[in-house]
Amino acid sequence: MKDFGCKPYLFPMPAYMIGTYDEEGVADVMMMAWGGICAEDMVALNLEESHKTVKNLRVHGAFTLALPNLRTLEQSDYLGIASANTVKDKLAACGLHARKSTHVDAPVIEEYPVTVECTVVEMQQQPYGLRVLGKIVNVLADERVLDEKGKIDAGKLGTFVFDQMRNGYYAIGEKVGVAWKSGVKYLKK
Repeated sequence: MKDFGCKPYLFPMPAYMIGTYDEEGVADVMMMAWGGICAEDMVALNLEESHKTVKNLRVHGAFTLALPNLRTLEQSDYLGIASANTVKDKLAACGLHARKSTHVDAPVIEEYPVTVECTVVEMQQQPYGLRVLGKIVNVLADERVLDEKGKIDAGKLGTFVFDQMRNGYYAIGEKVGVAWKSGVKYLKK
């Protein structure tokens, strides 16, 4: 085994697109990886205070989290590279389209297959950065990613995850097991 010291080396890391409006109502989206579900109806995001997104969250108290797909990989990466502190309309620059959520004061990006709409519950200053807690209000899904029963089919998302260790993106989607069933045989021993 080789020691690497203190590194954020877990795999996979999510690739989420957090959408907000700025103070003038311009949609802003940034890619983020440091966050996820923290309760049945809550998400936790760790953000740097310098992001324009943080200012937007303070102004509007709402955000969307979307799952990017392989068709939008280059645009999504751009949205993580470019700063809304210097680029006024990042969506226009990369050709993605926003519409207003009907549930929260935040944009929904039309090209992303699944969007979680959230309100800000709390913004916690921590020694390691800013943690944003958001309450899930609604989930939107493109009809193309639904199965025959109307449920979201992860195999149809065409999404990807982030590799912090080598700065890569990896496609996901093949189902390889059934949660809470694949390991049941070990309970009988």
